[in-house]
Amino acid sequence: MAGVSRSAVSRTFSDGGSVSPETRQKVIAAAKELGYHVNHLARGLLSDRTNIVSLVIRSVSNPYQSRMMDEIIRVLQASDRVALVINADGVDDGAAQALTQSLNFRAEATVVLSGQPSYDLVDTCLANGQHVILLNRGKRHDGADRISIDNEGAATEAVRLNKRAGCRRHVVVSSTSLTPSLAARELAYVTEAKAIGDEVEVVAVGPTSYATGAEAARRVFGRASTPDAAFCVTDILALGFMDTARQEFQLNIPDDLCVIGFDDIEQAQWTSYRLTTFRQPVTEIAEQIGRLLGDPPVGGVGRDIALKTTPIWRNTVRPR
Repeated sequence: MAGVSRSAVSRTFSDGGSVSPETRQKVIAAAKELGYHVNHLARGLLSDRTNIVSLVIRSVSNPYQSRMMDEIIRVLQASDRVALVINADGVDDGAAQALTQSLNFRAEATVVLSGQPSYDLVDTCLANGQHVILLNRGKRHDGADRISIDNEGAATEAVRLNKRAGCRRHVVVSSTSLTPSLAARELAYVTEAKAIGDEVEVVAVGPTSYATGAEAARRVFGRASTPDAAFCVTDILALGFMDTARQEFQLNIPDDLCVIGFDDIEQAQWTSYRLTTFRQPVTEIAEQIGRLLGDPPVGGVGRDIALKTTPIWRNTVRPR
């Protein structure tokens, strides 16, 4: 239709291909009329590049995970990469099947944004030549790049903020889906609270959700001895915990109870919450992932990147 050779068409759709402006215009016009698009999957069979990146995420509905995924997809699109999203919520069988599918599509890399799947599945990706990036997975894994957050430092600072407010009886509102990052926050808070001689307990009644935070509050405040400080290992737990403490037990926050969360999701800023929390550097994490994807590890030696959180002071902790 364009009246040019096949090689001219090929050069038009190849990066850096040498073709005259006239020929390029004819080919693009013909392709538009025919509805033709380059088949990148087929092109990937002839090279090692498909520009497909698998994103393994535990819960798309979780506000923090959703924002993290959004930021990463923006970075991928800016570098002409395509995201293949895999939901790892639940048993590893489903995640394994989805990861196998990503290998069938010749995905170049897998970014694991969750405490799941298991390291066996990560090994499968590495064995198939994929570049693997782990976020907040705790221990190192041979061959995989790792981005970690200073969970321990943030949890320790949370104890000090509550202590400065005059609190002595602490509760850590945690989750039964105890991923490495959540476990690190929980352990660090408990360790620091005990080190300064304060009372501390851990309550984990379900998965990481608003409902779990609400149920934790019912268990904690439905008895005679109650805490005056709460550290919730995620913001979504904190929101459920706060609403129930206020509505069902008529507690005033922060006069009766100080609450600190973790993540700084959008809802934490809402007027009804104004939650004091620790902000994860989501944009920086996404940018680091983009840099790592553009520079795969040499010799199978993964790299470690450690990032800091930022304390966000709002209204749920009393000032000094």
